[in-house]
Amino acid sequence: MTQFSTIGDIAKYQAMTRPHSIALSFEGKVTSYLELDVRSNQVANGLIALGIEPGGHIAYLGKNSDVYFELLLGAAKAGMVITPINWRLAAPEIAYIVEDCKAPVIFVGAEFTAIAEELAQRLPCLHAIVSMEQEIAGWAAFSDWRDRFDRRPPAASVRPDDIAIQLYTSGTTGRPKGAMIRHRNLLAMLDAMKASTDLEWNIWTPQDVSLVATPVGHIGGSGWGITTFYHGAKAVVAREFEPGRILDYIEHDRVSKFALVPSAIRFMLRDPRARTTDFSRLKHLLYGSSPMPPDLLREGMEVIGCGFVQVYGMTETSGAVVALAPQEHELPPTPRMLSAGRALPGVEVAILDEAGSRLPPGDIGEIAIRSITNMAGYWNLPEATAATLDANGWLRTGDAGVIDSEGYIYVRDRVKDMIITGGENVYPAEVENAIYGHPDVEDVAVIGLPDEKWGEAVTAVIVPKSGTEPSLYEIAAFARQRIAGFKSPKRIELVQELPRNAAGKVLRRQLRTQFQGH
Repeated sequence: MTQFSTIGDIAKYQAMTRPHSIALSFEGKVTSYLELDVRSNQVANGLIALGIEPGGHIAYLGKNSDVYFELLLGAAKAGMVITPINWRLAAPEIAYIVEDCKAPVIFVGAEFTAIAEELAQRLPCLHAIVSMEQEIAGWAAFSDWRDRFDRRPPAASVRPDDIAIQLYTSGTTGRPKGAMIRHRNLLAMLDAMKASTDLEWNIWTPQDVSLVATPVGHIGGSGWGITTFYHGAKAVVAREFEPGRILDYIEHDRVSKFALVPSAIRFMLRDPRARTTDFSRLKHLLYGSSPMPPDLLREGMEVIGCGFVQVYGMTETSGAVVALAPQEHELPPTPRMLSAGRALPGVEVAILDEAGSRLPPGDIGEIAIRSITNMAGYWNLPEATAATLDANGWLRTGDAGVIDSEGYIYVRDRVKDMIITGGENVYPAEVENAIYGHPDVEDVAVIGLPDEKWGEAVTAVIVPKSGTEPSLYEIAAFARQRIAGFKSPKRIELVQELPRNAAGKVLRRQLRTQFQGH
């Protein structure tokens, strides 16, 4: 039995239960749960007044902010679908998403007014622009627009199976697809995890302080905010990830829970203040979205000292569906720490072969998920939906992996990123983990490039540590101490920075294009 039927119910409940507790803290401004409920009512009534039909879309283009969450909850109460857009995308990609979801209104952060003006001229579907934080001539200002409307709950009927959020996939191949996430996808998992007696790391109290540092255009940002409100805790919202600012929030706001991708953890640990920051209130740090090299994980556990929780999931599963608990993170690292953990409550995991048949423990294949969190499908893409979600509810993730006899899932890599060299299968993450501990390596991504002798050559693209210049011989010799010789790199390329998307995932296709002709 779910505690809430829809996301909008969360604000109403917390306003009645703890009206004066802080729901949001953003750059010196605080919002109580009562204020969050009232303002999201006003947003809902404002959206209805714009003439948007139930199930219609609104778009958000901006960095993280407190008012974004007013907008998210307001759209949920109005029975509309919010589409937060990854602000790191290029203008044509942003235009594609707005046009694809047919949003008649876009809410725009301060940094993106020029792009919004261009969109207004190009897209006939776009009828209104609302400025979230500043006065723009000819545009409605969010707070003024919001405050014109009734503070009472809107007259809208919203069901658990209605779509709440439409998040576009990272677009590492082809056009991004809009994953439609229902209210119940998010809420049923939160209910199941709260009811479980085995997830000590998921125990929350209203005294907890959560840091929302992942972009809200990603499930890790919007979903983490919803999780915080669900538990009646305080959400400290970081406009964007800046290592120094994150350390400030942790220390001064007494953050107890937050989530980051591994690349962001690495940047935070490289900040000179990381070794002197007071992490004593921090209870749990969740990490996921891409593999964490064991050497980086060891460093993070030693420096930060809190409970680390690895989570595995994707946009299409509404976030985490697998977790490795803090007590399973041991130093020195055990083989189990290379796993993503076990399925969360309400989740089944299987390993499938190309024909869709289930493989036994120990055999590598494609990870498939059957879960209360699985998306409704891709917006207006029935063929892509059918290729991802089958009639029995299994979602094919595109990730290669193995399940052991105790149910631990080991994610090898994306199926499409597997390298075939000399007839052997090589998964980039395994090679990256072997290389990462080299003293001259700051960051690394491994790709396969065409090779006359091997078919594909294992190629390490390395960001060297300052003042160093690692050689192929050194890197290959170092890797061979940890992995088979055929897996060690045959080529090495040095770069200043690896291209990543907003979720922290390396854009391997971009690297392959960049170095294919070298």
